[in-house]
Amino acid sequence: MWITLWITPSINPLTIRLLSGIIQVMARRTGTVHVATIKSSYRDRVYETHLLRRTFREDGKVKHQTVGNISHLPPHVIEIIRGSLQGQIYVPLSEFFEIVRNRAHGHVAAVLGTLRKIGLEPLLATRPSRERDLAVAMVVSRILNPCSKLATCRSLEEETKSSTLGEVLGLGSMDEDDLYGAMDWLVARQGRIEGKLAKRHLGEGCLVLYDVTSTYYTGSECSLARFGHSRDGKKGFPQIVFGLLCNGEGCPVAVEVFEGNTADPKTLGSQIRKVRQRFGLRRVVLVGDRGMITDARIREELAPVEGLDWITALRGPAIRLLARQGAIQLSLFDERDLAEITSPEYPGERLIACRNPFLAQERARKREELLLATEKDLGKIVVATQRKRGGLKGKARIGLRVGAVINRHKVAKHFQVEITDEGFSYQRRTERIAAEASLDGIYVIRTSLPA
Repeated sequence: MWITLWITPSINPLTIRLLSGIIQVMARRTGTVHVATIKSSYRDRVYETHLLRRTFREDGKVKHQTVGNISHLPPHVIEIIRGSLQGQIYVPLSEFFEIVRNRAHGHVAAVLGTLRKIGLEPLLATRPSRERDLAVAMVVSRILNPCSKLATCRSLEEETKSSTLGEVLGLGSMDEDDLYGAMDWLVARQGRIEGKLAKRHLGEGCLVLYDVTSTYYTGSECSLARFGHSRDGKKGFPQIVFGLLCNGEGCPVAVEVFEGNTADPKTLGSQIRKVRQRFGLRRVVLVGDRGMITDARIREELAPVEGLDWITALRGPAIRLLARQGAIQLSLFDERDLAEITSPEYPGERLIACRNPFLAQERARKREELLLATEKDLGKIVVATQRKRGGLKGKARIGLRVGAVINRHKVAKHFQVEITDEGFSYQRRTERIAAEASLDGIYVIRTSLPA
């Protein structure tokens, strides 16, 4: 006989005992009783009916008698009745166990198991060590619950831990300084770790993806923190810039941190040396965006290196120039979305013009929204200049207000404005807008690779 320990917030222990007892008595008095579940369909909906039925033999035939309908009961109560009739005994869990502490384990097992399956621990260090275990704990914690090092330490400590992570890794007692010490240990091993990753994920002739981003810094002790172009909207804070090298599938291989005011193209040289010298690859294809792999970088750092090819894209002004020269014709995209073109401006290179209709729709929508928002703000300035009392007057004052508006939405090139001492007027430059709209969704890939 099975004894099921069962707990639910909706039924108290006394009710469980009474319910089990009543069912057992009823079963003894009426013979074999069971719960029959009947399903029926009506208008694409499935209905379930739960009936208490007694099974018996009469004249050598098995017959069923419905004792009662229990369909109105909650599903878990119906399962208790079903189990009780099958001989199970339900006992309240609180009578035998006291829940002193609850530590989650499932998500720890999933992430830590995946980490070990991909072999991350041997990449950090071949031999097991406390520093390696602490580094692994920080990686897993960063995935499960990103927080500060102090909060991470509290989630791993014996007295305050919220999961089994610290226990599974055998970390024991620690404080936040131990975590910072493990980070110092990790930085000292960065070169060896990246070398192992390069051997595993890079090879001759492979694609190497590279891009940079930044993050703001609120402290005062970072020697690399500088004010620069903020990508996360924190313009009042210094920042650091870091670049990430990945293989063709986007798997990270190496990372490098730069001063916060470093321009994207200025980080490219160290990545070339890293790939060629540290990783020992003689032939690779470097992939970067149009702001990274510029004409100057191609001329000074990429073209002189034998075996180093690249893939990037052209900026908007260069695309418009090709269109004016006739190299890009809209008829190219009547039947296909890709077309290879040539231009004397890019000797020895291949240009692949692409058209994305969804991107074209999005750019048209965004441009119209910016134009309407600008016109709304400019209309307010027109009204201000027409007020008889306290109106906005003076060419300089009006010009300041107008400049602030058209520069806010970055569409100044699409408006023609006339400012006088007494007033202000504006209108759209429809020809310019139409010319820009004709190239919506078109971008041009630029590469040194042969076909």
